[in-house]
Amino acid sequence: MMQRLNFLEPVLSLLGNNLDVLPAVGGAVEDLLQPDIDELEDMLINAESREVTEFLETPAPNSRDIYRPTPPIFRAQKHLYRYFIDGSLRSYYLATGVEGNRSFPIELAQIGAAVMERDDQGRVRPLARRQRILLLLPKGQLGVSDTLWRQIKQLDIPDGSFEVIDTTERNVNTPQEPTPESLRTRAGGIARNRMHRLEIEMIGDTDGLRNKDAWLILDGAVKLDQFIKTPHMIGVAKNFRKDPEFRFGRGAGKRLDITKILAGLPYASRTVAFSAHGGQVAFWYVRLREQKEVDYPLMGVVKVELPRPDRTPVDAELADLISQTLVAERNVTPYGRDNRWHCHLYPIFQAEQAIKNGFYSRDVLMGMIRWPKLQFAPSDIP
Repeated sequence: MMQRLNFLEPVLSLLGNNLDVLPAVGGAVEDLLQPDIDELEDMLINAESREVTEFLETPAPNSRDIYRPTPPIFRAQKHLYRYFIDGSLRSYYLATGVEGNRSFPIELAQIGAAVMERDDQGRVRPLARRQRILLLLPKGQLGVSDTLWRQIKQLDIPDGSFEVIDTTERNVNTPQEPTPESLRTRAGGIARNRMHRLEIEMIGDTDGLRNKDAWLILDGAVKLDQFIKTPHMIGVAKNFRKDPEFRFGRGAGKRLDITKILAGLPYASRTVAFSAHGGQVAFWYVRLREQKEVDYPLMGVVKVELPRPDRTPVDAELADLISQTLVAERNVTPYGRDNRWHCHLYPIFQAEQAIKNGFYSRDVLMGMIRWPKLQFAPSDIP
């Protein structure tokens, strides 16, 4: 394991010999994820979908009747979900780099994704797993010079296991113009973006295995930088934006917010399917748990997304089947091990654990992070 991390030495040496480096206390400081990061991400990815005005289900729903009962169909009756994909990451602040009159954070991230396969007996095993290490720092006017950047990029490993990433990059997770103050936050967003790209890459490991009787569940949205058009797949979000407005009826006069909709959603039921992204995604909400089992009405509910690349409405019977088999997934939970237990699907939880178990420990990473020298001490700063 230590030998595999030797690729850090050349890049840290190159940075240390060309920059003034102020290492973090203790070698690195782990960045803690915001508790609502998934909800914030849903707001970024689905920024165009705050106002919902159309259904995407056939037969066309009645705006005065938006709930459908979906009693559970258990695995013994119908084993629909056989593949599960999730990703995970850890990020660390390593140092502040100084070049000329520019100072900027240098961060390290471990990202990973796993596909889990479940057999008819309910046994879950990893089908495939991939991990990457990213070094994140800015280039150009907010970071290192173009000359140094070209030298750094030559140290990328061709198989993608190690890559240097520019934190001024703009993507769906970091859409704003970069500023010196936002660079550290942007590093986390870019690491999450790369993690999601890895999750999408893992979908290919299920090609030829998925069919109408063997579906894949992807943790989160079915859109990142582009739409995922994979058949026999749904995205299931544990946390989702709480600010959409739903307007239906003649002249879109009937207005509901998501809190009202979910507060009225009975246990083992779904909402009708709504349209997002111009009909390219159908989405709806499913209640996995009785409201009396949880602390407030929005707990115990998941958001389901189904790709509709041809922009056609989803058949109500298919949406029912997807939801009924999903409700049955509630019966095993990571209660006591994850505070999202009320809406967590256990095979997704197992995928997350499989990834984290493969990450390098902080002690191993810190053993490999050795800057050549401290160019100047903090007391030398005028």
